[in-house]
Amino acid sequence: MEENNISKHIKIIDLSTDYRNESDGFVYGLPELNKERIKKANKIANPGCFATAIQLALLPLAASNLLKNEVQVNAITGSTGAGVKPSSTTHFSWRDNNISIYKPFEHQHLGEINQSLNQLQKGFNQAINFIPVRGNFSRGIYATAYTDCDLSLEEAKALYTDFYKNAAFTFITDKNPDLKQAVNTNKCVLYLEKHGNKLLIVSIIDNLLKGASGQALHNFNLMFGFDEKTGLQLKPSAF
Repeated sequence: MEENNISKHIKIIDLSTDYRNESDGFVYGLPELNKERIKKANKIANPGCFATAIQLALLPLAASNLLKNEVQVNAITGSTGAGVKPSSTTHFSWRDNNISIYKPFEHQHLGEINQSLNQLQKGFNQAINFIPVRGNFSRGIYATAYTDCDLSLEEAKALYTDFYKNAAFTFITDKNPDLKQAVNTNKCVLYLEKHGNKLLIVSIIDNLLKGASGQALHNFNLMFGFDEKTGLQLKPSAF
């Protein structure tokens, strides 16, 4: 790819504006949802890190119109998920051996999550009861979501496996995962359990890669026709 062909796509934008609502011609850059649109796009809005983990936990259900009740979500993030602006609660000397919630039920990522779920399940209007948690570690997001679901565990696994069959970085595991299986990679690892009529979905990502820069590079690869895994074949912290 010649340099001038890439540079013509690079534009200065207003960084104070959130384009994840797809305003001003932006495409929402979640490859598992919008891969073909991303390939044709000139402007990409990268998803939030919490939003990525939660959406990947719920998209297969929305695609089959199975989100019929409220969804309960608890997700814990490392200190690097707080952005670059320092505060008393982002300093690791405060985070170490500590834990707290913030923005319960009103986190800013809920808007884009609902937008994507409505893209697949028209008219979705159930509550997503999201409790974000500040964790006492530096990298990663460990999200758990559960909702009513009539599918058996085997049917749910088949649904998720089929939905993500062409996804380069999203994987279904049969073993209860831990965070370090995703940290330092662009992977999302999903794990399912069934408890009565509740389907539990565990979703783990690295907030700095799959939740941020790795996803941006994935989108770049799709836009410019590179192999989508280019630069992203990384080993996890535990392997």
